[in-house]
Amino acid sequence: MNTKNEYIKFIVVGVLNTAHYYAWYVLFYSVVGLPYLVSHIVATIISMIGSYFMNVYFTYREKPSWKSFLLFPLTQLTNIAIQTICMYVFVDWLHLSPYFAPIATVIISVPITFVVTRRIIRVSKT
Repeated sequence: MNTKNEYIKFIVVGVLNTAHYYAWYVLFYSVVGLPYLVSHIVATIISMIGSYFMNVYFTYREKPSWKSFLLFPLTQLTNIAIQTICMYVFVDWLHLSPYFAPIATVIISVPITFVVTRRIIRVSKT
């Protein structure tokens, strides 16, 4: 499969996973009343497991393994760092709504996360 098709599938998975993440984020921020950064981090961790399986099966058409499952959080460290920094900058410096900021971070984080995820899932086959 070529990189363009994988990237398109990665975006589809990202959209689904973002909706999954955002539902958790709103639950923790609005219903539970946690601070926005805590809500963001908890929602990210919860949605990470679903992201792993969607990417392994759908995006890269690989067989899941313990090795790739255990390495997958490394792909998300980049994502979490970028998104958390963006959340802080968007909300605290640029005064963007905490409801809109997570969506805005996607524009910055998706291309970087795609490259890291692809490398981790493919390297883990060895």
